[in-house]
Amino acid sequence: MAIAITKPEAMIFDLDGTLFQTETLLLPAYRATFDRLREEGLYEGETPPEKYVLSGLGMLLEHIWQMVMPEVDQAVHRRADELLLKLQIEGMERGDGKLYDGVAHTLQGLRSRGIRLFIASNGLEDYVKGVIRYQGLETLFEPGGLYSAGEYRTRSKADLVRMLLDRHGVSSAWMVGDRSSDVEAGHANGLFVVGCDYAGFRKEGELDQADVRIADFSELLKLVDET
Repeated sequence: MAIAITKPEAMIFDLDGTLFQTETLLLPAYRATFDRLREEGLYEGETPPEKYVLSGLGMLLEHIWQMVMPEVDQAVHRRADELLLKLQIEGMERGDGKLYDGVAHTLQGLRSRGIRLFIASNGLEDYVKGVIRYQGLETLFEPGGLYSAGEYRTRSKADLVRMLLDRHGVSSAWMVGDRSSDVEAGHANGLFVVGCDYAGFRKEGELDQADVRIADFSELLKLVDET
């Protein structure tokens, strides 16, 4: 059942595929990760097709590696975690990675309207905080408001969002994201869900249960102002 739209006290954003064009940072680091795994004798053969890692965006990393290289030991998955994070951080430091059009302006507009802004991501802590820092968005989000499954060891995004709401005393919020895990996390916590329909990483039908869908991030301002 759809949740009625009301003006929110806060907005909780997914990161990859919602605010950040993940592939602009991820794919070079993904290719370099497999170069390093081969050098270290931990992986043989060609780098798995990029479609596997892209289709897993929004999932926990352990589940992504199970799709990308299901035949290897979990120790290799953990080493891949380390390498991918290190290489992505190095990429951020070089200025790699892009936000979707209108993200910075829209977040500033939401903040100026008094809306509290948060992140809830299934990514690793240093990656999530690094993207926000290197993109110059830190001051727009609530202090301590960048939540990641990597930091809090949650098993689902619904649990992560519940923790965020409780810790920050948020009583009404919109969940904004591009994957079914965002829709499920929002509705599990009684939130209005905005589905972001522009990244293209998801499977068909993932956003069917969202309460509203947007084709451009800047549409959020219009939605808020019309509520």
